[in-house]
Amino acid sequence: MSNSQKKILFLTGTRADFGKIKSLIQTLEIQQDFEVFVFVTGMHLQELYGYTLIEIERCNFKNVFTFENHTHETTMDLTLAKTIEGLSGYCKTINPDMIVVHGDRVETLAGAIVGSLNNILVAHIEGGEVSGTVDELIRHSVSKLSHVHFVSNVEAKKRLLQMGEIHESIFMIGSPDIDIMFSDQLPDLKKVKEYYNIDFEQYAIVMFHPVTTEIKEMQQYAISFVNSLLESNHNYVVIYPNNDLGSQFIIEAYEKLKMNSRFRIFPSLRFEYFLTLLKNSQFIIGNSSAGIREAPYYGIPIINIGTRQQNRAIHADIINTDYSERGIREALDLIVSHKVNASNEDFGQGNSNELFLECLQKQDIWQLNHQKQFRDF
Repeated sequence: MSNSQKKILFLTGTRADFGKIKSLIQTLEIQQDFEVFVFVTGMHLQELYGYTLIEIERCNFKNVFTFENHTHETTMDLTLAKTIEGLSGYCKTINPDMIVVHGDRVETLAGAIVGSLNNILVAHIEGGEVSGTVDELIRHSVSKLSHVHFVSNVEAKKRLLQMGEIHESIFMIGSPDIDIMFSDQLPDLKKVKEYYNIDFEQYAIVMFHPVTTEIKEMQQYAISFVNSLLESNHNYVVIYPNNDLGSQFIIEAYEKLKMNSRFRIFPSLRFEYFLTLLKNSQFIIGNSSAGIREAPYYGIPIINIGTRQQNRAIHADIINTDYSERGIREALDLIVSHKVNASNEDFGQGNSNELFLECLQKQDIWQLNHQKQFRDF
């Protein structure tokens, strides 16, 4: 690599994407060749969702910049516009060589637009995956706006090639959160339960997000879901949804759980603490990608509700149900006796951060043509 330091800007808008990029940022921070910047926006700055900027501050990164992108009347398009504005201003200040974005959120799309329109390399993590719902439109759009792709597995790579992306721009590094899942840094269960004041012997985890394309039904889905949980006899650790359109219906429905001793409700959990809770839970219920991605790795049974994860790589034996109280109740009856073999699904070996660093240290990426090519089959 040339002697000049490369400036790498990471963008994070949610606790979920931060969990995915944390190990990558930490790895680059200690390298002489790179100067790292972290642009923090979205849910991280919202009180309602636990103000998770605190988690990022705990990491003591050198350059952290915060920007509030949510207006009172937040629709995803306005959030996109505002994020573009904030990020564009920040990029003019620091002149990054690369913007690193993750996944399928509107903030991700903002990062890809700002980079590609300002001739800055855009690197996309976990492109080429299918997720169902509006998120998938965003994910594939980001891929088309990105110059570099850090993918989790062969399937994702194939999809990007099918989308006309060039071979030389795709690097397989696995899924970076696996680095943290199997690190020896996870706190023990006793510590986590004390920290969050959880006194259940056994418990399940609840993570239920709105599906923006089903917004008209979302309120009813949330009510049915909460009723099903109240009727069952398990203890639950409930985590607020992400801030997509419709989240207020879920948060309102959770009010009914607050007086019930079988429920502990949190706007957000520290990523490592969440992983420890997940690893030791009886099962996870809802429609979070944590159920599709992380839970199978730990061999945790999953009840997946509705359409949000319809097309994700599902190899673990997941109990799928519709949104009806009856469907959810039947799934809850089955789950206790449901045994899952820990998945060895291909999301890498837990060394994504090392592979990521190796890629950035080689000349190849920095010599990629900023003028995107479309490769025909």
